[in-house]
Amino acid sequence: MTYLQRMFANTLIFISLSVLFPSYIFVGSIWIAVLASFVLSILNTLVKPILTILSLPLNLLTFGLFSFVISAGMLQLTSSIVGSYRFGFSSFGTAIIVAVVMAIVNMIVSDRNIDKYSER
Repeated sequence: MTYLQRMFANTLIFISLSVLFPSYIFVGSIWIAVLASFVLSILNTLVKPILTILSLPLNLLTFGLFSFVISAGMLQLTSSIVGSYRFGFSSFGTAIIVAVVMAIVNMIVSDRNIDKYSER
């Protein structure tokens, strides 16, 4: 999956979850969702690898489930950078659920691309 496809998927996830659960996730507009997706991609590139290495013992202890907490932290950091009045989550638990949904959707979208190329 290319960078733009992943940004588009994350933007759609933010918009659809804010429509489905308006009391838990707030996205001000489509452009705010695009901005949040861009900021999240930058944070995932720069900050997330450092946090993953620092939390490696805890991640091994929880069999990788702590990675969802790290992803939720990245979402909360994105919310604080973009601005909580334009993009935000009601709680950290909501951010964890969004991180799980994003991981599942990204896995499904990436899996379809792998199947498409394996038929050749």
